[in-house]
Amino acid sequence: MSTELDPIPTEAPANTAAPANTGAPNPETPNTGAPNPASPTDASAGTSPAPSSGGPPADPSAPGQAAGQPGHAGLKKKNINGVVLVATMGALAFGFDTGVISGAIPFLKLPTADGGLALSPNMVGWVTSSLVLGAAFGGILSGGLADRNGRKKTLLVLAALFIIGALGTSLAPTAAVMVIFRFILGLAVGGASATVPVFIGELAPTHIRGTLVARNELTIVTGQLLAYTTNAVIANVFPGHPHAWRFMLVLCTLPALALFFGTFHLTESPRWLVSKGRRDDAEKVLWQLRHDDDVSEELNALEKHVQWTRREASTSFFDDLRVPWMRRITLIGIALAFLSQMTGVNSVMYYAPMILIDTGLGTNAALVATIGNGVVAVCSVAFGSIVLLPRFRRRPMLLIGQIGVTCALALIGAMFTVIAPGPTRAYLVLAFMMLFLFFMQGFVAVIFWLMLAEIFPLRIRGMAMGLAVFANWMANFLVASLFPPLEAALGGNLFFIFAAINFATIFFYLKFIPETKGRSLEQLEEDFAMHGRALPESP
Repeated sequence: MSTELDPIPTEAPANTAAPANTGAPNPETPNTGAPNPASPTDASAGTSPAPSSGGPPADPSAPGQAAGQPGHAGLKKKNINGVVLVATMGALAFGFDTGVISGAIPFLKLPTADGGLALSPNMVGWVTSSLVLGAAFGGILSGGLADRNGRKKTLLVLAALFIIGALGTSLAPTAAVMVIFRFILGLAVGGASATVPVFIGELAPTHIRGTLVARNELTIVTGQLLAYTTNAVIANVFPGHPHAWRFMLVLCTLPALALFFGTFHLTESPRWLVSKGRRDDAEKVLWQLRHDDDVSEELNALEKHVQWTRREASTSFFDDLRVPWMRRITLIGIALAFLSQMTGVNSVMYYAPMILIDTGLGTNAALVATIGNGVVAVCSVAFGSIVLLPRFRRRPMLLIGQIGVTCALALIGAMFTVIAPGPTRAYLVLAFMMLFLFFMQGFVAVIFWLMLAEIFPLRIRGMAMGLAVFANWMANFLVASLFPPLEAALGGNLFFIFAAINFATIFFYLKFIPETKGRSLEQLEEDFAMHGRALPESP
């Protein structure tokens, strides 16, 4: 087997009739050299192919048939925003499940006689990080599942795991049972983090892909805000209730149920369908999701791309990694995923009440103050995805966010060093937490999930995304499990360590992170194969 993919062959124009079945590439197709610079992009980019002259007679099932003709009998157009909304219920469950534990921890630390589970600092770390450890394995397992069985079926399995995990944690009689069900819940969280952004990226037209994929991160932080808000409401409405934490955790079933029932109304990914030789099904999905009735140009571009990627006919994911450009982009994606968690973002998202209590605030006041973090996170993601993302390229946004994160972490550490314990320190730490979240959620997180959905080649997209998400959650696990004992030992100086790590990350991003804006997923893959990087955005 060759170690490099041959360039994608120059083929007939996109509006030429395509073969009915593309389950395998045509071995007689000649290789004429470099990629066609005019290769078709997503149909939704604004152009439609001209009518073909001299082609075969119209086939009622061929692409481009109008609504009501046999090829689309019984089908209705779907609003892409509605489809994305259903898919992001997985992100909502992800956010709620990761955010809710911050409010439950103070109650779980209470003695069993008072309704808690008598958690020690080490057990607090285990209860929190068991979900994160499960998420690491959920990410990598769901990648293979999504590649084999499709994105839609994978989301259905994840919804069932969300429900089982949420019910199990809310009913847990001991810390050990809590850890087990938190791990199950983590499988679902990790699977959602790997599957949802890829699914949205494969459904979306090129010109709005960034905005749609960014909704994944917006929904995650919205779920966390909802968790913080319900935590504070429960703590203040039922003060001293021995099972307040159970009320908090059982609410996690609500977004899980929304995902479970909503999944039955989703379409499958057209790119996945084409990769499985299901051209007719892919054409129907594209017709449902695009404004234009003629989707032949986009479909033919997907089909041509799949034929190109299959010509090497490698036998496994690890064989694909022997191709230098595939290995390089996979490693960059894994590093990006790992380093995004080493910002220490989840030390803030999971342990903000505990940190604020250490500064001198009471438990209920700390829970209410944490809502501010959630509000800032949601507003920052909305600002980044709606205002900044359409106007700026990915790399500059990522670098600005990383610089801001580094400075904010250093300022948090400084507040613990130079300000005495009390309300002044508490509110200054809270203010710099919010500054940290502005840069993290409005810049880094928006770009991080989007790039992971964009950079991996089609034939290894599920597995590569799974590996990246595994790395992301393993870094998250390190932060979640080590933060409580390290914070107990080092206090606010721990934030200086995070600042140093993030300062070094700036230089990694400068050297290795590609620019991906303005190109279809297929064009990006061709750029990586030919040049080892994504070319600048088209003017």
